[in-house]
Amino acid sequence: MRLDDESESTNFEIQSEGQQRAGFGGGGGLGMLGMIIPFVFSRFGIGGIVVLGIVALVFGGIGGGGGGGLLAPVSQTSPQQSTAPGQLTDIQRISLRVLGSTERRWTDIFAKSGQKYTPTTLVFYTRNGTSGCGAAQSAMGPFYCPSDQKIYLDTEFFNELKTRFNAPGDFPIGYVIAHEVGHHIQDLTGIEQKVRSQQARASKAQGNALQVAMELQADCYAGVWAANDKNLLEAGDVEEGMRAAQAIGDDTLQRASQGVVVPESFTHGSAAQRQQWLKHGLDTGDPTECNTFNS
Repeated sequence: MRLDDESESTNFEIQSEGQQRAGFGGGGGLGMLGMIIPFVFSRFGIGGIVVLGIVALVFGGIGGGGGGGLLAPVSQTSPQQSTAPGQLTDIQRISLRVLGSTERRWTDIFAKSGQKYTPTTLVFYTRNGTSGCGAAQSAMGPFYCPSDQKIYLDTEFFNELKTRFNAPGDFPIGYVIAHEVGHHIQDLTGIEQKVRSQQARASKAQGNALQVAMELQADCYAGVWAANDKNLLEAGDVEEGMRAAQAIGDDTLQRASQGVVVPESFTHGSAAQRQQWLKHGLDTGDPTECNTFNS
């Protein structure tokens, strides 16, 4: 990706050693650890990789006895190098350039329909943190919390994406963050609340299907972001995104972890579905084309 000319977002916070240090964004909410189980079931983003059973090894959500694709926990044997107050790592700066790009693109898209876009805040933490939805742990992968409208990210996930999931490159970084921003779009537009209401009355299988539609729409929104930043993509970026989408498909993860694929337990979608909707967003550049609920 061509990010050198992108300005870094100022909507960020850094949590360090269990304490939250604000950048220019707002404060974060301190949740209870017990809140994490229903939250995990309700939603995680592209990296919704949760370990609740070794800690239950769940990617994207668990509920009642089943979940999405399974995955081994993210390694925590080599903690990230700490930085001096006010100093950002290279990967944090890249993340903030991506976030800044999403802010500009979605501001333009919202303006076309006479709406105002309210940016989300990106919260960096290392290994353990807190969110408005409960505990934040690096094994969860990146996630969006609707309670405080913030994205939580341990950037070590990008190393896992490269080494564990064989999805190297810089576009997967953009894909991850833009997917979580996609959940923020769903929150702003009322889709989040509508789906949660439907899930509360649905069977487990129906609830999973609604969750898959949510995640695939966020994938599509990630593609829309990239399509609307004309100077962003370089040769090979789309292929990098397709590899990342394939690597984190529920079927890919289930096959690797348990040897069998259980489609009715999907919470994020198959590899083919994730690739399809990311590409659809890239091809159309139009969020109104991201209606995954009627597909």
